[in-house]
Amino acid sequence: MLQRQSAGPPIHTPRRIGTLVALLTFLVALTGLTACSKSESGSPSTSTAAVDRVEPLASTPRPQLPATIRSVDGRDVTVHSTDRIVPLTGALSEIVFTLGLGDHVVARDITATFDQARKLPVVTRAHDVSAEGVLSLKPTLVLAETTTGPAEAVDQIRAAGVPLVVLDPAKRLDDVGPRIDKVAAALGVRPAGDELRHRTDQRVDAARKNIPHDGGKKPRVAFLYLRGSASVYLLGGPGSGADSLIEAAGGVDAGEESGLKRDFTPLTSEALAKAAPDVVLVMSKGLDSVGGVDGLLKIPGVAQTPAGMDRRVASVDDGVLLNFGPRTDTVLASLIEQIHPKGA
Repeated sequence: MLQRQSAGPPIHTPRRIGTLVALLTFLVALTGLTACSKSESGSPSTSTAAVDRVEPLASTPRPQLPATIRSVDGRDVTVHSTDRIVPLTGALSEIVFTLGLGDHVVARDITATFDQARKLPVVTRAHDVSAEGVLSLKPTLVLAETTTGPAEAVDQIRAAGVPLVVLDPAKRLDDVGPRIDKVAAALGVRPAGDELRHRTDQRVDAARKNIPHDGGKKPRVAFLYLRGSASVYLLGGPGSGADSLIEAAGGVDAGEESGLKRDFTPLTSEALAKAAPDVVLVMSKGLDSVGGVDGLLKIPGVAQTPAGMDRRVASVDDGVLLNFGPRTDTVLASLIEQIHPKGA
């Protein structure tokens, strides 16, 4: 399933959100757009400012190696050293750093934007990895996802004798724990993985306790993927990733509820009218790309929705919204605060 990703997001075909996020981050880097999130009033949102850094476990684990793990492409991969790690997605980088092995990471994917990783050399462009860039850093372990490509680059890294473990991308809240387990196993730090999974579960549960349970109607939330500079406007549906988060935050995914069958559908006035969201959920950089809340309301159909009429826009930082990892509790806490009329 390792395949080459296209250079742009053709909106007439279903696309995985991981690819969209990677393309979004790359386009933002080119255009120099700011990363500041906007609240409903247009002022900076404090809910996204607190997630710029990951929080490693208190103690640094000592890898127990060699460790053998089954890659999702059917290969048994034996890891002998974690001295030089290259995670090829931002989500995987986040887990490695949170497990306490950030000092061993020697490169990053373009979507790894949290503070501890920002100074590392970038070895990807959108979801395409540079095999030469990776190999020049002499990695002892490469972590990838099934969306990583092109396949030739992945094959080239493996042909050089570098252990490369492929994982399925996380699409739902339930994927967080198993994903942490798999990364920890590949790194030879299973006890640290158990600790991180327990910590993450506890924090997610604590965040969800703030969902209002007053018997009121659940808010209908529509996830919009926006890239104003590329004229890309998509409405999220089942499998977008946001649907799981919206449900976990006590809301209803308006796209799925309106009958959408795909993860993403081109945004139209008709689709918005059918979705009838009470709240619009966007990534912070996507919101910036259309000129903030005022610009969002100029997109055909948005101003006519209940969300548009009430200017109810929830914004979460691109780097964490759909990562499904150790910071998902922060995403849920932010969503709960923003999508419920009376807050958490």
